[in-house]
Amino acid sequence: MNILITGSLAYDRIMNFPGTFADNILPESIHRLNVSFTVGSMNENFGGTAGNIAYALSLLGESPKIIASVGNDFDSYSKWLLKCHIPINHINIIDNEATACAYITTDSVSNQITVFNLGAMKYPAQYNLDDLTAQDTIAIIAPGNLEDMLNYSRFYKQKGINYIFDPGQTLPILSGEQLTEMITGSMIFISNDYELELTMEKTSLTLEQIIKKTDTIITTIAEHGCTIIKSDGNTINVPSVKVKAVVEPTGAGDAFRAGLIKGLIIDKTNIEHAAKLGATSAAYCVETSGTQHYSFNLKEYKTRFKEAFNIEPF
Repeated sequence: MNILITGSLAYDRIMNFPGTFADNILPESIHRLNVSFTVGSMNENFGGTAGNIAYALSLLGESPKIIASVGNDFDSYSKWLLKCHIPINHINIIDNEATACAYITTDSVSNQITVFNLGAMKYPAQYNLDDLTAQDTIAIIAPGNLEDMLNYSRFYKQKGINYIFDPGQTLPILSGEQLTEMITGSMIFISNDYELELTMEKTSLTLEQIIKKTDTIITTIAEHGCTIIKSDGNTINVPSVKVKAVVEPTGAGDAFRAGLIKGLIIDKTNIEHAAKLGATSAAYCVETSGTQHYSFNLKEYKTRFKEAFNIEPF
């Protein structure tokens, strides 16, 4: 099965400031801010929506194809992907740009300042997928280059390829018309509860109108699991999987999407089972700091799934 992931590949450079931002900012001078913070440490992590989803799928025994643009500093990330048995030949390298990067500084009371450089993500991947067939392909359109998101949604519909639409962090810059176009004809529209509300506001569509444009709406609700609304009006609630400790929720949504895709490959008609696989993958991510630092083997995963839902995963 061809698994296509359009989205972002990025470095997350995370820094810790031992003091507090508030102690170094004069409120009366906020209109002419000029501050400098000396950080105590910096960790570089591999991230981006496409990278995170692909990583989780690799743990589930799949070898997805990432469709994204990266820069001239991609070497270390490419070696990591290959180590995870994720092919890199669908990734577009822009020689005169850096790979997208988030610079995140956290102070001693967990306030954060983030600067994101789009870098190579400004450029569409432009990968030719004409040789694909609908019956052996599934795709997800995750947050990334806007031109790619629009163009590949049109291509998938033209080819009859089932795709999941996940607007995520691109919601603030997508127009209502663009959102409506990409939702229309999708196999699944997935978002968290806040993103669903924002989608309805931007498109002026009700939930009932959105479900007429897609086969299924999946709404994740953090530790409360997710809700599945199908086009026939049936609603299913899937609980989250109990975690040992909540260390860092960042990336859990991407891990959920990977498990969901794994389930759809097994049986695209059983959305509930696929969502339970997603919940299991997300639990591993929540228990670890870093979006690609958790790990599991299939035996461990199957045991955890069975303990949570009292059925076999696959």
